[in-house]
Amino acid sequence: MMMRPRLSLCSMLAWIILCCQTNVPVVAQEAVPDQAAAAERATGSEGPPVKSQLRDIIVSYAQVNSKLQLYRVKEDGSSRRRITDGTHDCMMPAWSPNGKQVVYVRQSNGGLNLWLCDPDGKKHKPLTQSGRNRVPSWLPDSKHLVWMVSTPDEGTKDPAASSQLRIMNTETMESRRLFSDAQQIKFSNAMPVVSPQGKKIAFVSNRGGGYRIWLSNLDGSDANPISPVATEKDATLDLPIEQKVPSWSPDGKWIAHWEGVEMTHMSRFTGKQDPKRDQLIAATFHVWVVGSDGKGKRKAGRGDDPNWSPDGFVTRSFPDPKRGGASVMIEDNNNWRELLILPSGAVRYGRFTWKP
Repeated sequence: MMMRPRLSLCSMLAWIILCCQTNVPVVAQEAVPDQAAAAERATGSEGPPVKSQLRDIIVSYAQVNSKLQLYRVKEDGSSRRRITDGTHDCMMPAWSPNGKQVVYVRQSNGGLNLWLCDPDGKKHKPLTQSGRNRVPSWLPDSKHLVWMVSTPDEGTKDPAASSQLRIMNTETMESRRLFSDAQQIKFSNAMPVVSPQGKKIAFVSNRGGGYRIWLSNLDGSDANPISPVATEKDATLDLPIEQKVPSWSPDGKWIAHWEGVEMTHMSRFTGKQDPKRDQLIAATFHVWVVGSDGKGKRKAGRGDDPNWSPDGFVTRSFPDPKRGGASVMIEDNNNWRELLILPSGAVRYGRFTWKP
C-alpha cells in the first residue's frame, strides 16, 4: 500500500503522490474487504516489546480533512507528537544513519520538494526549490542523499515513468545527476535506496521493458535486475507485473520490494468503473524479499511499502477497513504482529522511518 499510500493498496508511492496532487483522500473504497486483517494481527500477537525496548519512529499520516504530517512516536503508538507545522503535506521521511537529521518530502504550490529537520521537528530548511522530488534515501555518511526527480508527462499517471536519480551534499547543497553510465540514463530510473555499505544502489527501472528492481554501482554501471518474476503478465488480468519500492535490510543481504499489477489500471485512474477488476488487481499486491545476490526470493505477504527495522525485520502495510485506514505489520521471529504507529482513522498514509 503504500509506497504509495493508498489505502486502497498498491505500489504506495504512486498512490501517495497522486492523492497529494489531486487532493483525493486515501480511503479503503477500492480495497478488497479484508477479512484476514484481524486474523493477521492476531497471528503471533505476543504484544509490543517491553518499554525499555521501544524504538522511535517518524511516520507520516493524515486524519480526515487534514494534511499529511510527520509524527514522532514509539513503536507501540505511545509518546506521539507532531513535528511538522500542519500547513503542507509532509511525507516519505528518512532518518539519517547517524540519527541527527530527517529528510522528508513537502508539498506546496511549487511542487514536491525535499526538506530537512532534526528528529524533534526543529531547524526545518528546504533542500530543493521546485519540481517533483520524491523518495529520498541517505548514504551511510549521513551527509549525502539520493532521490528521484520526475519530469512532467501528461501521458502517464506513474511518476516512475519519467524519472531520473540525483545525489546531493546536504552540507554544501551541491547536487548532480547520480548516474553517469550512458546506458542507464536512456531509461527511467526511480525510487533509489543506497545499500548500508554505501557501495550499491537498488532502484526501479524500465531498462528491461517492465518496471523491475535493479541493482548497480552508485554511478549506474554494472546494472542488473535483482528479483526474477515467475511471469511477465498476470494470467487472469492480462496486465504486466511490475516491481516498485525497494528497501535494503540493515545487513545489506536482502532487498524487500512491492510486486503486482500497478494501481494505475484501476477504475479510479482509467475512468471506467469495474469494481471486480479492481479487486483482482488489489489481490496481486504483495511484498517480496530477495537476496542481494538475486537468490532466495520469497513472498513475505500481501501489501505494499516494505521497510526494515534496525534489527532486521521486514514490514508491510495494507488497507484495513476496520481501522478506517492502513495497518502496518512487522514480521517478528516468523510471526506477524501489528506495528501500532498509525491511529485508527488515519485515512492517508505517507510512509515511516526508524530511528537508527
